[in-house]
Amino acid sequence: MKNTYNAIITEEDGGFVALNPDLDIASQGDSIESALANLREATELYLEETSDGQPVESHHSFLTTFSI
Repeated sequence: MKNTYNAIITEEDGGFVALNPDLDIASQGDSIESALANLREATELYLEETSDGQPVESHHSFLTTFSI
């Protein structure tokens, strides 16, 4: 069974940072695709280390905007 997670990608210092806000995991890469691939790998490693075959509770997030 595949789980779906959110990813927020921002451009920083000529590269990209990818954040999984559901599990508070971040990674980076030279392109959007590589940042997302690195985030996927980091999330998989995190889940392998923490889950012991049990579901991992994630924090469900949402993205919104506000004005100043």
